[in-house]
Amino acid sequence: MAEGYREFEFDLPTALLNSLVNVFATMESASLTPEHTAHVADEQGVYQLLLDGQVVYVGKTDADSGLRGRLRKHSWTIQHRLNLKPSDVQFKAARVFVFTAMDLEKLLIRYYESTSGDVWWNSSGFGSNDPGRNRDRTELKEKGFDAQYPIDLDYPVVIATDGGVPATRVLEALRAQLPYTLRAQGKSKGSRKAHAELEAAMVPTFVVKPATTRQVILSVLSVLPPGWQATMLPGRIILYKENEHYNAGVVIGRS
Repeated sequence: MAEGYREFEFDLPTALLNSLVNVFATMESASLTPEHTAHVADEQGVYQLLLDGQVVYVGKTDADSGLRGRLRKHSWTIQHRLNLKPSDVQFKAARVFVFTAMDLEKLLIRYYESTSGDVWWNSSGFGSNDPGRNRDRTELKEKGFDAQYPIDLDYPVVIATDGGVPATRVLEALRAQLPYTLRAQGKSKGSRKAHAELEAAMVPTFVVKPATTRQVILSVLSVLPPGWQATMLPGRIILYKENEHYNAGVVIGRS
């Protein structure tokens, strides 16, 4: 090499990864609750979720969705679950002012997998959207989020109706309370309009207002014509005109 000359290549990915790992290691975690997430900047960055002190999920977000919005969504997702108390889940978040072309999320996942074990929520289906009718018969992943933390049908809810309305209105009121999908058969395949029988069936004024998800579902089934079935599937509830067995499902009730 010529005198007075050197070539230097800065390892930016490794430097940034090490800096972020150090930031996370030296900061205190906070409970994944609205009270704490409200104080997080709604900016781009990276974050981790911890359970019993173990990093179980790593994510990143851009400025459009923002850290606060993403953490708020996760806080909502972990509600109404068996075997999981929201107060047990902690988070750490760091705003990153300049994102490079590197995938910080993958770098962090690989780091924590190699140093502290499996960041298993990342591959568990945690936070997934409704997979749709075509996936209702998909087998339940034994180590998936929904298998480890099934939805709790007996979790208390406060629905914004006292009855005396069509069944579809009661379902809408319940849906607004649930941190997971409640899907009911529509007017036709792929239609967003409610089925005619859900519109026509009137739920009487409640003498005792339903206090749990299960009770609300059963109150709707009680006024529907014969042939409707409500089923709890992994991470969601479906209500269809059918008499079906799902390997990964539990029948809540039939009309």
